[in-house]
Amino acid sequence: MNELRPPPRSALIGETRALLEAGRMILSLTAAQLNKPRSQDERLIIVLPGFGADDRHTAPLRHFLRKQGYVVEGWGMGRNRAGQDMPNSLELLSDRWPVEVRENYQGEAAVPCLVDRFVEHARERQSQSGRNIVLIGWSLGGYIAREVARDLPDTVEQVITLGSPVVGGPKYTATGRYFARQGADLDWIEAMIEKREINPIHQPMTMIYSKSDGIVSWPAAIDRFNRNVEHIEVNGSHLGMAFNPSVWSHILDALQQDE
Repeated sequence: MNELRPPPRSALIGETRALLEAGRMILSLTAAQLNKPRSQDERLIIVLPGFGADDRHTAPLRHFLRKQGYVVEGWGMGRNRAGQDMPNSLELLSDRWPVEVRENYQGEAAVPCLVDRFVEHARERQSQSGRNIVLIGWSLGGYIAREVARDLPDTVEQVITLGSPVVGGPKYTATGRYFARQGADLDWIEAMIEKREINPIHQPMTMIYSKSDGIVSWPAAIDRFNRNVEHIEVNGSHLGMAFNPSVWSHILDALQQDE
């Protein structure tokens, strides 16, 4: 646990690799156009963007997966602002969150409120499509996907995360400084997240991470609580994770293992 600390500011320089990863992505998309679909999977895949991103940022990954024969869609909830753009309070949380009353609330329940909202969205999409759901989440989107799977074991079949902080919330990320400036108690958020682990996640999870991630401390992307987890290390940036062809290859492998 001593490894858990935000990446140093100097690590942000390595995030410029995202431009190279985007260039390699174009080659992968071109190859996908020429290949026959590899799958006729009956599940619905929903891809969740990271903090500050929206469905436009995950469009290349979704296009690639469709060319492999998968049914894929975006999360459909606009820009992921970590729940700060919607009503949030401890009183609004579902009883699935083991929280204690706080006198000086500073938005610490914003992401849990967003998780509750996406739980309802996932239920609705499963009912409308008649398909069980696979969630692929990039960064914060992966944390949300993981928590939704915890709450919906009969709806969500599988989770794949890309550079997602599953330990500590924003505390061990570069964005933690932003939330701390907003007055959020990062220690309280970390404790709330750990309490959720009392209810384990039983669905298969694949957690993809990079030790050179400049945004999320890679030890925070390691699941220390649940058993049905495969961790896969890649060489790449955080910002380029959703555009990295190596990551795409691992996503395909994970999807096909659970078909």
